[in-house]
Amino acid sequence: MKHMNSEVKEERTSNEKRIDLFLVPIVLIGAFLNLFKIWTDEYANAYYTAAVKSMLQSFHNFFYASFDPGGYVTIDKPPVVFWIQTISAKIFGFHGWSVILPQALAGIGSVLLLYVLVKRTFGVWAGRFAALAMALTPIVPAVSRTNNIDSMLVFTLLVATWMLFRAVRTAKFGWVLAAFAMIGVAFNMKMLQAYMVLPAFYVFYVVATKITWKKKISFLTTATVLMLAVSVSWAVVVDSTSADKRPYMGSSQTNSVLELAFGYNGINRLTGNTSVTGSSHKQPAQTQQQTASSETKQNSNSSADSSQSSNQRKSSSSQKMQAPGGGNQNGMFNTGNPGPFRLFQKGLSDQISWLLPFVIFSIVGLFAGVKFKGPYTTKQKESLFWLAWLLPVAIFFSIAGFFHQYYLIMLAPPIAAFAGAGAVALWSMYKQHNGWKSWLLPGGILTTAALQVYIMSPYVSSIGVAPIAGVGALGVILALVLAVRKQRKNSLTNYLGAAAMVVLLAMPAYWAMTPIIYGGNSMLPSAGPDSSSGMGGPPSTATNSKQSGFNGMQPPGSSSGNSSSNNQMQPPSGSSNGGQMPGGSSNNGQMQPPSGSSNSGEMQMPGGSSNNSQMPNSSSSKSSSSKRKSGGMNAEVNKKLLNYLTKNNTGEKYLFATTDSTSAAPYIIKTGEPVMAMGGFSGSDPILTVSKLKAMIKKGEVKYFYLSGMGKGGQSDVITWIKENSKEIPSSKWQSTSSSVQQGPSENGALYEITLK
Repeated sequence: MKHMNSEVKEERTSNEKRIDLFLVPIVLIGAFLNLFKIWTDEYANAYYTAAVKSMLQSFHNFFYASFDPGGYVTIDKPPVVFWIQTISAKIFGFHGWSVILPQALAGIGSVLLLYVLVKRTFGVWAGRFAALAMALTPIVPAVSRTNNIDSMLVFTLLVATWMLFRAVRTAKFGWVLAAFAMIGVAFNMKMLQAYMVLPAFYVFYVVATKITWKKKISFLTTATVLMLAVSVSWAVVVDSTSADKRPYMGSSQTNSVLELAFGYNGINRLTGNTSVTGSSHKQPAQTQQQTASSETKQNSNSSADSSQSSNQRKSSSSQKMQAPGGGNQNGMFNTGNPGPFRLFQKGLSDQISWLLPFVIFSIVGLFAGVKFKGPYTTKQKESLFWLAWLLPVAIFFSIAGFFHQYYLIMLAPPIAAFAGAGAVALWSMYKQHNGWKSWLLPGGILTTAALQVYIMSPYVSSIGVAPIAGVGALGVILALVLAVRKQRKNSLTNYLGAAAMVVLLAMPAYWAMTPIIYGGNSMLPSAGPDSSSGMGGPPSTATNSKQSGFNGMQPPGSSSGNSSSNNQMQPPSGSSNGGQMPGGSSNNGQMQPPSGSSNSGEMQMPGGSSNNSQMPNSSSSKSSSSKRKSGGMNAEVNKKLLNYLTKNNTGEKYLFATTDSTSAAPYIIKTGEPVMAMGGFSGSDPILTVSKLKAMIKKGEVKYFYLSGMGKGGQSDVITWIKENSKEIPSSKWQSTSSSVQQGPSENGALYEITLK
């Protein structure tokens, strides 16, 4: 008997170590979606790419995650992900793909972790389906193909989940500490967003461990203290360092990491009340609806107080669409309006919600018959963990005042886990004719197909009627046939069940491929036929579905002769932190060029050159470059300006100063030279004063200033002083004349020189 038990144990161990051949194609699918063509993205999210370029130059810049090589201001996030990106760039060389690679690998790693986490308890087929659902959740590859943080964040939280599950299985306190410490590491990736999973960790440990309440409280308290210590470790070091010995903490108003974490990157995300210097910029719902629509069809003057044109107002009203249960869906950054059905609204549903009805039916099946006081099976305990992850995060996104579409990747793991576990559980109930529970499978298939038809309906002009009608018809037919054949057990029924799962994953798979098919956007990643716009709306709101970058948005100095100005999108104006792009803020959700330049919707590089640098992936582009320069700040630098500044530099630390990071980032990426973004990412950070600027000029640190407006967020006095105490450089000396449409400094900006004795 002992010998037989030993053989069984060895066979089980062998099976666990054996490679699952069904997992191989799933991982390959994930690898393709996350990695294919990332080498065409030259700049990625230029704000973060510029930081990596700077961090490569010194340990000082590396530790603080400095945006610029001069160590003037940091990016607006903690450094851990950017440390990893910098190491990748050090190993493979500084390229767009080398800073994207860690996130792409993290996306693949998340697929594998879902398989491991679900398989052990719910079975191998549940693990396979969960992994496949994770790989095909559209927002997952869309984010993983960029150098934004969220893919790495989710992977880290899944590692923490694996540690927690191991802690419960082995009853070892060390794994509990490791799990919570890993959440602390995740905090140093994206601050309070990492804490979204804490309800799941606490609930699961309390329910799943068989120890006394005294030990549970003691262990969780100790683990929480460790988590908090790890979380604030970098912040305490930075905040305790003298301000003159480190960069300014970007996007904070008090030069504090802790203020950034719990304010700007914390509670303000929930309230939407992101304000600067005490003035609130919270928008009423109607204004947000108009703003979101105008983001995709912008042709107004881009100063901070500009109003929408009549065409934009018409566009705003014509593009409204009702969500289930009512409510307009054109919220800020196309994230809909707060409410219980927000995740089913346009702009969000096609990123994450394809399988939500099936998940709801799965939850009902998995918890059917569970008593509040227990006892609970292992499956029920782990189902409770995923539910405690899913619900709080879903509630947050249903009520939050401000977030971007790609944050929804936080919902992908629990949705994928329930899709995998639920598919197996509902199939088992269906095959066993388990009363009312046997109807959950056909019911889940039918409602999920119906939602998918609803999600796709705004995209008829882009994808055609056939796939929409096909999913709807097949979903209804398969659900009805399964309902009719409930009493029959044969291979045909098995094939019908498998076919239903294929139908439910077909359109999410297509949506997940859209960043490859149509081009992605590294600054505001999203999936869909308009994925290159980064706005996640239907094709009618995008200028060209095959155009990469910000809907054809051009940075300062780059205008396109092939696209209309009212299809140009614009980056943050540097006004108010109220509705930002990754790494910063714009004016109440409206994306504008830096510092209020009036470019008629176009953005200009310093020097105001209009070099016809249409996005290379645009169908109308004839660019010779094979690289896609997405991320908003994506045109070639003005070489004439660069040559002028380099030639006339007399030892100054900074090549030039400008109002915000939009103008500075491409020059940092291309040259590695220090360029000062005086007001941080958006131009609204209160970093510089007139007296401080005078001291810098007297020390010979900076003498050239590219200004495209009056400045925002407390910069007005500085900009006014610069203009009053400088000489303007004639545009003929630095402005490019390569374009047939040349715009002068009065329209796009001017270059100034200051020398103080």
